[in-house]
Amino acid sequence: MSETDQALDSDSRTPTDVYEAIEREIGTVLVGNEAAIELLTVAVFTRGHLLVEGVPGVAKTTLANLFARAAGLEYRRVQMTPDVMPADITGTHVYRENTGEFELQKGPVFTNLVVADEINRATPKTQSALLEAMAERRVSIEGETLALPEPFMVIATQNPIEMEGVFELPEAQRDRFQFKLTIDLPDRDEEIELLDRFDDDPELGPDSVDRVVDPETLVSAREFVSNVYVARPVKEYVLDLVGETRDHPDTVHGASPRASLTFMNGAKALAAIRGREYVLPDDVKALAPSVLAHRLVLSTEADLAAVDRTDVVADVVDAVTVPDASDVRAASR
Repeated sequence: MSETDQALDSDSRTPTDVYEAIEREIGTVLVGNEAAIELLTVAVFTRGHLLVEGVPGVAKTTLANLFARAAGLEYRRVQMTPDVMPADITGTHVYRENTGEFELQKGPVFTNLVVADEINRATPKTQSALLEAMAERRVSIEGETLALPEPFMVIATQNPIEMEGVFELPEAQRDRFQFKLTIDLPDRDEEIELLDRFDDDPELGPDSVDRVVDPETLVSAREFVSNVYVARPVKEYVLDLVGETRDHPDTVHGASPRASLTFMNGAKALAAIRGREYVLPDDVKALAPSVLAHRLVLSTEADLAAVDRTDVVADVVDAVTVPDASDVRAASR
């Protein structure tokens, strides 16, 4: 029996085991994406969705495909363009002449992991077609409500440098994404390693990745996450961070209570991945840019001054006192 088969047969894999297996397998193709893989794993453990931003060519879609294959998730990709209609996402009823009846044709949203590539190129109406699926994990097609598979996750990508022919995501849509992940260009050492790998194997890609876990393992790992303890000082720290976004001079709307819940659940998953049964303030702090930046609505003055939302988040984190880790550990016993 291969190492992969043994991994799939295991019934007691911890979140740490799951993350390390996925990260190790994806690492056979990509270089330097550990933080992104960790955030993807946190999202799948907490029923979250990701908005992934990066310039063309940094493997946004490839990373999602590799993650799906390593995690044993059914994967579908939709190239979002202005002519994509809501029914192209959710599905519709199609008339079959041979039977004289209408037959339900499910759209690509009926999968474990759907990638909405360049989501900001779709019209607002089509973008909104994802809202019910992301929020309720079900869709309505001509009056019929259908449940989506479990696990279910949306990863939407967007290109930050092209502004023509795009439709900016409205606040309600952005808030549905648990995290925003920014993928930067690799450094020189990482890029030379990437060149070496593809020089040795030009066919290297998603097909090179083996399944190292399965959907059932991901769902069972959620039980570990749900049992992670969050001490009162950590919850207060979360509320202080979220409250500070509402009072910052550059924002007209700060983060919502959904952001507070995302902080708590995400920090529990991050703690579990890192082998702990309790959350530390550093778990919350590490998630702040991914949880907060895309949720902030800047003032007109801040927009005109080209204020970066990540700079606002940095101000927020600096302004809030971090609870003492030793006190949190004592409270978590």
